[in-house]
Amino acid sequence: MNTKSVLAIIGISAATSVVSVFAYSKLTEPSFVGTQVNGKLPVNYAGFFDKQNGAPVTADFTAAATTATPAVVHIKTRTKAKQVTNNIPRRNNPFSDMFGDDIFGDFFGGPRMQVIPEQKASGSGVIISDDGYIVTNNHVIDQADEINVTLTNRKTYKATLVGADPSSDVAVLKIEGTKLPYLLYGNSDEVKLGNWVLAVGYPLNLDVTVTAGIVSAKARSIKINNRQSSNPVEAFIQTDAAVNPGNSGGALINTNGELVGINSAIASPTGSYAGYSYAIPVNMVKKIVNDIIKFGAVQRAFIGISYLQDDATDEQKKAAGYKNGEGVFVTDVARDGAAQVAGLKKGDYVTKVNGVAVSSGPELQEQVARYKPGDKITVTYKREGKETTANVTLKNKAGNYSVVKSTSDITEKLGAELENIDKATAAKNDLAGGVLVKKINNGLLKNTKVQEGFIITSVNGVEVKNLEELSKILASARGTVRLEGVYSGYEGTYGYPLNLNAEEE
Repeated sequence: MNTKSVLAIIGISAATSVVSVFAYSKLTEPSFVGTQVNGKLPVNYAGFFDKQNGAPVTADFTAAATTATPAVVHIKTRTKAKQVTNNIPRRNNPFSDMFGDDIFGDFFGGPRMQVIPEQKASGSGVIISDDGYIVTNNHVIDQADEINVTLTNRKTYKATLVGADPSSDVAVLKIEGTKLPYLLYGNSDEVKLGNWVLAVGYPLNLDVTVTAGIVSAKARSIKINNRQSSNPVEAFIQTDAAVNPGNSGGALINTNGELVGINSAIASPTGSYAGYSYAIPVNMVKKIVNDIIKFGAVQRAFIGISYLQDDATDEQKKAAGYKNGEGVFVTDVARDGAAQVAGLKKGDYVTKVNGVAVSSGPELQEQVARYKPGDKITVTYKREGKETTANVTLKNKAGNYSVVKSTSDITEKLGAELENIDKATAAKNDLAGGVLVKKINNGLLKNTKVQEGFIITSVNGVEVKNLEELSKILASARGTVRLEGVYSGYEGTYGYPLNLNAEEE
């Protein structure tokens, strides 16, 4: 056999071996659904990598932290000792109208006096203007007799309460100063899932502390504001930045050092950080702060609908008539409310507010909370699969378009759910009108003998037939006034002293 024949045989053998190995590897390699082409990125990775060097975009938090910390303050409060009673109506005490329940209370099984000792607490706040306006949480300063603010330079100021909104858990303070450091507002609408954020505050009475995390959810409702308001507004930014007691009222900032939220709550079985924290979106905060400073009261607008809660059970969905659909399912519309006037009905699905998509109750709340009574918005809804856009003029809680005046703040200070009595209750008790104390929360009424179910019919002898009259009378009163009224189903008239200056002593 000549040399050429040998080389040909060797070449054929080598080629056959290569083909065999290649074919075997193809037959034995794992099988995947779909293919990935080297060097080509899926559309969802657009912008994920830095265009210049091909590396993932990273963030350095140094500049943001350095910018924010001087504008985040330590708030310390003091609440004086208070004497309270657990009085309830005693129809078997024949001397109560003459002498009052205190004298014979214990003998007839009546009220017992107790003293709530002085309390001290602390939290955080954010300076939002160079002349000393500060935003914090309502629960940080609620019922406080003294509020002190300390900056990172150790300088301390006495703060005054400008106003508070328990529904959103926002409060505004003021200290006397000039050229103070403050945080710039960011845009919470631009905050996206996965964005880096920093929580800045004074947790556990430590000095100013910065923690980092990412945005893990938006428009969250955890029903925590139910504790302090009958009309809670919640659309929290959820993060995993570590937040502990004392962080409340502090700043949530983006990597540009801009304020995007006010830290308000944590989800925890122990009371300390367990993985999730919640901040009020700054776009909502801005509106509330501006209202408090300009009007003395939050101008809360109402669209006038009830909707299916996001955590509704299958049974509740079935009872409401819910069928799978996009948007917020309307379970009822208020009579003569803004939505009914605009044509919305029970069974509609609200999908957009002023062009912004909403798919949950908190998202709807967040959008409506940005407007005041009298504002005109567009509401897009679906009915039987057909999409319609309606022009809606928002109303206030009283059902009109007027700006809510600061005189109504007094009813907030009472710390109770109040409502006008209905015609049936008025007729049953032979009343021309009155205001029902439906529920007592934290406020001035809690420190009196007034009990839930009390119907206020007069203040200092001046007749009260509705909430508006009660607000006007209390707004112009000073010191201690006497509330008079009845308990439906009980005979006689009750009178209770109410100290309007109790929080200012």
